[in-house]
Amino acid sequence: MSDESQSRTATLGRGAMIPVMASFLVLSFIDFVGTATNYVKPEYDLSNTVANLFTTMACFWFLIFSAPTSVLMSKIGRRKTVLVSILVTLFAMAFPIVGYALFDTEKNPVRFVLLVISFVLLGVGNTLMQVSLNPLLGMFAHGDKLAATLNIGQGIKACTSLLTPLIVSWFAIAFGKWWLVYVLYLVIGIVIYVLLSADKIEETEVNPDTKTTIGGCLSLLKDPVVLLCFFGIIMHMTIDVSVNAQGPRILADMTGWSPAAAASFNTIYYASRAVSSLGGVYVLSKISNKAGLRISTVMLVASMVLMGAYSLWGAGMTPFVYYAAMCLAGLGNSNMFTLYMERAMLVHPDRKNEISALMIMGLFGGAVFPPIVGAAADAFGQIGGVTVMFIVVLFAVFCSLDYKVLLSKQERAALK
Repeated sequence: MSDESQSRTATLGRGAMIPVMASFLVLSFIDFVGTATNYVKPEYDLSNTVANLFTTMACFWFLIFSAPTSVLMSKIGRRKTVLVSILVTLFAMAFPIVGYALFDTEKNPVRFVLLVISFVLLGVGNTLMQVSLNPLLGMFAHGDKLAATLNIGQGIKACTSLLTPLIVSWFAIAFGKWWLVYVLYLVIGIVIYVLLSADKIEETEVNPDTKTTIGGCLSLLKDPVVLLCFFGIIMHMTIDVSVNAQGPRILADMTGWSPAAAASFNTIYYASRAVSSLGGVYVLSKISNKAGLRISTVMLVASMVLMGAYSLWGAGMTPFVYYAAMCLAGLGNSNMFTLYMERAMLVHPDRKNEISALMIMGLFGGAVFPPIVGAAADAFGQIGGVTVMFIVVLFAVFCSLDYKVLLSKQERAALK
């Protein structure tokens, strides 16, 4: 397939791609929510259920703003929408700095409110960016290479997410102030905003007579393939946020380590995710979407089995069982986003803005299920939380075993 038949055309140079790729660094800031939660939780003596609501604050906006963002893109373009998202994210980074710098007393309520505002703004900014940045990067893609191209950005995002727990731990140990990471990210965000502002990307519409509307965007969910891909994104985000937030608590409960020490082992998950995302740039260009989905699903199932075993008998086990579970979760879940996104975009190649909005709306799963995971862990122990995650993974099992449900009518007819 040609670019012309699948996406907006643009006059692009290789240099134009650099600021776009750099923007994925800012996109990765959303993954900081889980790490931050593990520090805020003991500061305010929060329960698992309440702590997991922080992820809800960050992810709830995927449901509210995804479709309107697709409309905004049709009016001001993808690049300008990404710039708006970076500005919102910069404010999200600034509020905690004010909170910890000016209200640095124990359990200060003003600081807590500023943290809540920060998580909300981070979610809003990330929603705007998720919807607009993937189609912007997709302008550099070539048809069936879309998943591999999207994985370049996801790989950058994963590498940044990998470093975040280490950076936070270093600030906590070296300065006794884990929140200094907000200062670092604020500076990075400003630099990337300047770079993208100076970037030259000329966008043109595939069909100038077609006007994007919220209703038109949501109507795509009537397509069974798009709907299933939407559910697939919900599954992906649920596992991503839940493993990131709940995993360290399992390790801390089984070993007696501090939350900070346990959270540092999230680097295993992020390292595996980074390796899988970057490796996926090559692998996904060589294998089918079906094969990629099946391989990823097998690793996710194995991860949940190991994590469940460790949550039950971890006190008598080596922590390497937990490390293996986190590794498999990162390897298996990293490519799920691009696999489902690619499948939906190839079904409707002329409506990538709307498809992107719908798929990002599915990231709302990161707001719905983690509190349920936390509540299950509070009620039944850590195995309760893992059980909820395993049930969610069963959706990927269904799609990988009966892959034809992800094919359009035309694709099914071609197989006969």
